[in-house]
Amino acid sequence: MCGALCIKGESVLEPVVQEEATGCGIASVANILGKTYSEMKAVANAMGIHASDKSLWSDTQYVRRMLSSAGVKTSADETPFESWEALPNLALLSIKHHQEEGKDFWHWVVFKRVGGQPFVLDSASYLPSNIRQDFDAMQPKWFIKVENA
Repeated sequence: MCGALCIKGESVLEPVVQEEATGCGIASVANILGKTYSEMKAVANAMGIHASDKSLWSDTQYVRRMLSSAGVKTSADETPFESWEALPNLALLSIKHHQEEGKDFWHWVVFKRVGGQPFVLDSASYLPSNIRQDFDAMQPKWFIKVENA
Protein backbone atom coordinates (compact mmCIF):
# COMPACT_ATOMS: atom_id res chain seq x y z
CA MET A 1 0.00 0.00 0.00
CA CYS A 2 1.21 3.46 -0.87
CA GLY A 3 1.08 6.00 2.03
CA ALA A 4 1.28 8.99 -0.28
CA LEU A 5 -0.59 9.99 -3.42
CA CYS A 6 0.02 7.11 -5.81
CA ILE A 7 -0.59 6.70 -9.50
CA LYS A 8 -0.27 3.13 -10.83
CA GLY A 9 1.34 2.09 -7.54
CA GLU A 10 4.06 4.75 -7.79
CA SER A 11 4.31 7.46 -5.14
CA VAL A 12 4.00 10.85 -6.87
CA LEU A 13 3.43 13.05 -3.81
CA GLU A 14 4.96 12.26 -0.43
CA PRO A 15 3.99 15.16 1.83
CA VAL A 16 6.38 16.47 4.47
CA VAL A 17 4.78 17.19 7.85
CA GLN A 18 6.20 20.01 9.93
CA GLU A 19 7.86 18.87 13.14
CA GLU A 20 7.54 22.22 14.89
CA ALA A 21 4.41 24.31 15.41
CA THR A 22 5.97 27.16 13.43
CA GLY A 23 7.77 25.08 10.78
CA CYS A 24 5.37 25.43 7.86
CA GLY A 25 7.80 27.49 5.75
CA ILE A 26 10.60 24.96 6.22
CA ALA A 27 8.21 22.06 5.52
CA SER A 28 6.81 23.78 2.41
CA VAL A 29 10.29 24.25 0.96
CA ALA A 30 11.07 20.59 1.83
CA ASN A 31 7.87 19.60 -0.06
CA ILE A 32 9.08 21.49 -3.13
CA LEU A 33 12.67 20.24 -2.99
CA GLY A 34 11.89 16.62 -2.12
CA LYS A 35 13.76 16.75 1.19
CA THR A 36 12.75 15.55 4.63
CA TYR A 37 11.83 18.05 7.31
CA SER A 38 15.04 17.37 9.25
CA GLU A 39 17.20 17.77 6.11
CA MET A 40 15.53 21.10 5.27
CA LYS A 41 15.67 22.27 8.88
CA ALA A 42 19.45 21.68 8.93
CA VAL A 43 19.86 23.69 5.71
CA ALA A 44 17.62 26.47 7.05
CA ASN A 45 19.40 26.61 10.41
CA ALA A 46 22.78 26.84 8.63
CA MET A 47 21.35 29.87 6.77
CA GLY A 48 20.26 31.45 10.08
CA ILE A 49 16.61 30.55 9.49
CA HIS A 50 14.84 28.98 12.49
CA ALA A 51 11.24 27.83 12.89
CA SER A 52 11.12 29.60 16.26
CA ASP A 53 11.47 32.95 14.43
CA LYS A 54 7.89 34.23 14.03
CA SER A 55 8.91 36.31 11.02
CA LEU A 56 9.18 33.03 9.10
CA TRP A 57 5.39 33.22 8.72
CA SER A 58 5.14 36.96 8.17
CA ASP A 59 7.89 37.54 5.60
CA THR A 60 8.44 35.87 2.22
CA GLN A 61 12.23 36.35 2.08
CA TYR A 62 12.97 33.22 4.13
CA VAL A 63 11.27 30.70 1.85
CA ARG A 64 12.65 32.54 -1.19
CA ARG A 65 16.21 32.32 0.22
CA MET A 66 15.88 28.60 0.97
CA LEU A 67 14.57 27.87 -2.53
CA SER A 68 17.15 30.13 -4.18
CA SER A 69 19.98 28.36 -2.35
CA ALA A 70 18.81 25.15 -4.06
CA GLY A 71 18.76 26.84 -7.48
CA VAL A 72 14.98 27.20 -7.59
CA LYS A 73 13.57 30.44 -8.95
CA THR A 74 10.46 32.13 -7.61
CA SER A 75 8.38 35.01 -8.91
CA ALA A 76 9.66 38.40 -7.75
CA ASP A 77 6.34 39.39 -6.23
CA GLU A 78 3.34 37.85 -4.55
CA THR A 79 0.40 37.51 -6.93
CA PRO A 80 -3.13 37.97 -5.54
CA PHE A 81 -5.10 34.72 -5.57
CA GLU A 82 -7.97 34.74 -8.07
CA SER A 83 -8.90 31.09 -8.59
CA TRP A 84 -7.48 27.60 -8.27
CA GLU A 85 -7.57 27.23 -12.06
CA ALA A 86 -5.45 30.36 -12.54
CA LEU A 87 -2.59 29.07 -10.38
CA PRO A 88 0.66 27.93 -12.01
CA ASN A 89 1.55 24.23 -11.78
CA LEU A 90 3.72 24.85 -8.70
CA ALA A 91 3.28 27.64 -6.16
CA LEU A 92 3.69 28.57 -2.52
CA LEU A 93 0.31 29.67 -1.16
CA SER A 94 -0.46 31.78 1.87
CA ILE A 95 -3.55 30.64 3.77
CA LYS A 96 -4.98 31.30 7.24
CA HIS A 97 -4.20 35.02 7.09
CA HIS A 98 -4.48 36.94 10.33
CA GLN A 99 -2.94 39.91 12.07
CA GLU A 100 -1.11 40.14 15.36
CA GLU A 101 -0.17 43.57 16.66
CA GLY A 102 -0.76 45.03 13.19
CA LYS A 103 1.51 42.52 11.43
CA ASP A 104 0.30 40.01 8.81
CA PHE A 105 0.81 36.30 9.45
CA TRP A 106 -0.12 33.22 7.42
CA HIS A 107 0.39 29.48 7.01
CA TRP A 108 2.50 28.27 4.06
CA VAL A 109 1.23 25.44 1.82
CA VAL A 110 2.33 24.15 -1.59
CA PHE A 111 0.00 23.99 -4.59
CA LYS A 112 0.96 21.42 -7.21
CA ARG A 113 -0.60 19.87 -10.29
CA VAL A 114 0.25 16.24 -11.00
CA GLY A 115 -1.05 14.85 -14.29
CA GLY A 116 -3.40 17.85 -14.52
CA GLN A 117 -4.87 17.14 -11.04
CA PRO A 118 -4.56 19.96 -8.48
CA PHE A 119 -3.41 19.22 -4.92
CA VAL A 120 -2.31 21.20 -1.90
CA LEU A 121 0.48 19.84 0.29
CA ASP A 122 -0.30 21.17 3.76
CA SER A 123 2.35 20.35 6.36
CA ALA A 124 0.10 20.91 9.42
CA SER A 125 0.48 17.90 11.72
CA TYR A 126 -3.15 17.95 12.92
CA LEU A 127 -4.68 17.24 9.49
CA PRO A 128 -6.17 13.81 8.71
CA SER A 129 -4.38 14.00 5.33
CA ASN A 130 -1.58 16.34 4.28
CA ILE A 131 -2.60 16.01 0.63
CA ARG A 132 -5.64 18.26 0.32
CA GLN A 133 -8.28 18.83 -2.32
CA ASP A 134 -10.82 20.56 -0.08
CA PHE A 135 -10.26 23.79 -1.98
CA ASP A 136 -13.35 25.54 -0.60
CA ALA A 137 -11.98 25.17 2.95
CA MET A 138 -8.74 27.01 2.10
CA GLN A 139 -8.78 30.70 1.41
CA PRO A 140 -5.47 31.76 -0.13
CA LYS A 141 -4.68 35.45 -0.17
CA TRP A 142 -1.76 35.35 -2.63
CA PHE A 143 0.85 33.01 -4.11
CA ILE A 144 4.47 32.88 -5.19
CA LYS A 145 5.10 31.08 -8.47
CA VAL A 146 7.83 28.45 -8.18
CA GLU A 147 9.84 27.61 -11.29
CA ASN A 148 12.36 24.93 -12.29
CA ALA A 149 11.98 22.88 -9.09
